[in-house]
Amino acid sequence: MSLTISPVMATFCARVSGVNINQPLDEATFTAIRAAFDEHQVLIFSDQAMTDEQQIAFSEWFGHLEGTRGVNPASGTPFARQSNLDIKSGDVIPADDRRMFYQKANMLWHADSTFKPTPSLCSILTARVVPPEGGATELASTRAAYASLSEKQKQEIEDLVIEHDFAHSRGVVGFTFTKEELAGMKPARHRLVRTNPANGLKSVMIGLHAKCVVGWPEDESRALLDDLLARATRPENSYRHEWQQDDVLIWDNQAAVHRATEFDAARHHRLMQRTTISSGIKSNL
Repeated sequence: MSLTISPVMATFCARVSGVNINQPLDEATFTAIRAAFDEHQVLIFSDQAMTDEQQIAFSEWFGHLEGTRGVNPASGTPFARQSNLDIKSGDVIPADDRRMFYQKANMLWHADSTFKPTPSLCSILTARVVPPEGGATELASTRAAYASLSEKQKQEIEDLVIEHDFAHSRGVVGFTFTKEELAGMKPARHRLVRTNPANGLKSVMIGLHAKCVVGWPEDESRALLDDLLARATRPENSYRHEWQQDDVLIWDNQAAVHRATEFDAARHHRLMQRTTISSGIKSNL
């Protein structure tokens, strides 16, 4: 096989071909994939029909997998599901089911697991069942957002700390957790500016879970976070992925945000299955 990296945009997102990621990889091949990930933030693989076991095996090259709990349709497994299908029965989840309401927040710009004490490195999303229309995923570069700042602005945000709160982000769409669910769900604090150790490039870790700048008034805090998100999601920094069966996407949760888009859940089935890989670096803030 001859691995090929084809950039989709000048500084964001690339397609990877010439490799079967369902087969055991060698160190040289993964090193090339990891280097492309560090450079492009989002990688796209086509025609990779994965089983659960194959997705886990490939994901573990990047690090330790997070588990899933709570209201996600795949709760209790190594996977998170963006789906209208019940993981046990395969039946369509009713529109008024709490699990569907929970997923509405996925349609707002976010990065996975920033609300955890140990944020994630990346997510790997596989297209298991693709609707005939709708259900695209949009991604945007928070590395580009940082690069768009003036040197003075970069200095001003360098040491800022952000509080990320899962209850806050789900609350934006009106979803509420039970007291039992909230008991193990404390906000986490992380530095806003992130530096990729492989290349020294900086990004900002923002999105729906980012509730506030620690120590700032609410209005100033919101203004900064909204401005950074607007910079990230400019058309020149964004990519819309129209899913094909058996596509696989990998994205950097500290240098990109993403969001789901609507599909007709009453007429069509959709199953996207995600593994999330921990960064392994717990915040001490």
